[in-house]
Amino acid sequence: MITGATRGIGKAMGLRLAREGANIVIAAKSVEENPKLGGTIFSAAAEMEAAGGKALAVVCDIRFDDQIQNVVDKAAEAFGGIDILINNASAISLTTTEKTEAKRFDLMHDINVRGTFMVTKACIPWLLKGKNPHILTLSPPVNLDPKWLAGHVAYTITKYNMSMMTLGWARELKEAGIAANSLWPRTTIDTAAVRNLLGGQMLANMSRTPEILADAAYYILNKSAATCTGNLFLDEQVLAAEGITDLSSYSVVPGAQLYTDLFVD
Repeated sequence: MITGATRGIGKAMGLRLAREGANIVIAAKSVEENPKLGGTIFSAAAEMEAAGGKALAVVCDIRFDDQIQNVVDKAAEAFGGIDILINNASAISLTTTEKTEAKRFDLMHDINVRGTFMVTKACIPWLLKGKNPHILTLSPPVNLDPKWLAGHVAYTITKYNMSMMTLGWARELKEAGIAANSLWPRTTIDTAAVRNLLGGQMLANMSRTPEILADAAYYILNKSAATCTGNLFLDEQVLAAEGITDLSSYSVVPGAQLYTDLFVD
């Protein structure tokens, strides 16, 4: 089950796992295509099935508990359970305190923090029965250098909350055999969000493709849940452990200077 798997990183992860024959549940809001973002839950499901997996598209806004329970119930009904949860859905607003509107503050906390928590809570009864169960959350190492708080305090604290939940779940669920890890890119990733919010084509050209996170996720999720838990991984770190150090194929523009992502020194 992947939240926010309509496009970008979430969809890339779904496609990577579908190529291995996985059953993918796409839990996201988009049922009509947004010209600025592209894709719907249905088009993503079609691509994942074409890649070799089975896909179930379920409309889900993770701000609402009834929608969360609905997608969990439908996932279990369709595929017999849930083995993996990927908490990918997230809201971003890189604004200073003075310029952060209350509705944007609330949106980031409702999705990034509360939504991630409640989706995970709803999945735990099935993960307890799962095969090598994993929770993987898209959130960064907790870097308390004030420079990563200054400039976008509201966004930063929500992403760090996601990482702290990972650390808490790893300890809380260890005896139950459920792994909890986070994953974050060392460089910016070329997604619609990056193009629309952070810097357009220029920054996209200094970025890597979402496939680097998809491959990193694949390697994490194949590890033993009993031993691979409680980590705040960077994508490069995961791939290096697999002996993959030539990452040039992931660059949007081969040989271009890469832009380091937020929260990474």
